[in-house]
Amino acid sequence: MILYLHGFKSSPQSFKARVIGDAMAAQGRAAQYRCPQLPASPAAAVALALSLVRAVPVHQLTVIGSSLGGFYATWIAEQLGCRAVLLNPAVQPPRDLEQYVGVGNAYHSDQPFEFKHAYIDELRALTVPAITRPERYLLIAATGDEVLDWRQMQAHYPGARQVIIQGGDHGISDFRDYLTTVLAFCDQPFNFKKLQ
Repeated sequence: MILYLHGFKSSPQSFKARVIGDAMAAQGRAAQYRCPQLPASPAAAVALALSLVRAVPVHQLTVIGSSLGGFYATWIAEQLGCRAVLLNPAVQPPRDLEQYVGVGNAYHSDQPFEFKHAYIDELRALTVPAITRPERYLLIAATGDEVLDWRQMQAHYPGARQVIIQGGDHGISDFRDYLTTVLAFCDQPFNFKKLQ
């Protein structure tokens, strides 16, 4: 099972979400792919994500997160002990997103998107100071990310498998080139134990 968590103000219509969904469907595995529309509230977003995978055995679950979704995926992986793939993940969103407090527009729709100041505290509560069992993580980070600093991503996931893209962009517009790597990581066996 793959759970894909999109980024800030994004949606299941994002490029990477659709690429993964199409690949899973082409393999006859559409039922093993979930990509919810995440609410603006970080607490509500992770609660929704967890509700979708509660019945999935941890060794069969990979959470893939892009940008802010990568921050959420890290927290979920630490809670459940599952695999996580991080695509240009946000590492310090309580700091980085404070400037976006207010009402704006969501990507891929005309719907208003309200990011409340209270959500900054929700992000702080989800912060993972240091990952455990780094073999469960795959980081894909682009040095050309125009939004987030790839060096912070690299430093936050020590010991994890890391694919550093020279150049590129925040959206990883050449993501199809890395799809095989991502899906192979999702399917490889690990010795899983729920973290206590």
